[in-house]
Amino acid sequence: MKIGHKEFDQSGHTYVMGILNVTPDSFSDGGKWNDLDRALHHVEKMVEEGADVIDIGGESTRPGYQPVPEAEEIQRVAPVIEAVKNRFDVPLSLDTYKPDVARAGIEAGADMINDIWGLKYDNRMAGLIAESGLPCCLMHNRKNPEYRNFMQDLAVDLAETLRLAEMAGISEDQIILDPGVGFAKSYRQNLEVIDCLEELQVLGCPLLLGCSRKSVVGLTLDEPVDDRLEGTLATTVVGVMKGCMFVRVHDVKENVRAIRMTEAILKEGRG
Repeated sequence: MKIGHKEFDQSGHTYVMGILNVTPDSFSDGGKWNDLDRALHHVEKMVEEGADVIDIGGESTRPGYQPVPEAEEIQRVAPVIEAVKNRFDVPLSLDTYKPDVARAGIEAGADMINDIWGLKYDNRMAGLIAESGLPCCLMHNRKNPEYRNFMQDLAVDLAETLRLAEMAGISEDQIILDPGVGFAKSYRQNLEVIDCLEELQVLGCPLLLGCSRKSVVGLTLDEPVDDRLEGTLATTVVGVMKGCMFVRVHDVKENVRAIRMTEAILKEGRG
């Protein structure tokens, strides 16, 4: 899979997507990077620490979030995308579920679209991504968090996302799937989906795991948002062992090291 100018091997290695929230209210780092200079400094730090992709978001999607008007979201992300593209040679993902924001981000230089509603929020999104020819990450989410058989229902939901992508003309080899830890799931269901990631491999697309600093870590360890690194690293190790192509994280350096160590153990253990 090619994202920006970089080729990504879809087997055998887990890559790191570093998070850049240019928002005043994100659950973990709201307000830290919503100034252009600070955003660029943070990107520089993540690139130096080994981030393979930077994921830029202009709207907090924490529980109970308030949607941001599209014009405001565009004002937040487009200048940052342009500035990062001018300064760094790193692929950029735009975290949005709104077609107009996605279009503006693509025009600004985004290399990938990360849609937390898996093409189901606005029926224009699938066509826009297909038209752009860019790769995309499509996340599991739903308005009704009631399941008859959790993992089976989750797989059915993601299969429906893939059907929407196919109908719009998005090539399957341009799709990454995200099981959506922290979205429309209970605490136990979040743990279950992390433990059962291999069950989603049957869908035929590489997986991205995003657990960084989320409530599933906080509830397990009884720790606040800024003290969830070790728990996040544990989920990253599981993601590597389950064959995830990407982990999406705030703390790049530590997760890169955890991946390197885990992959070394797995490689040597397999002879």
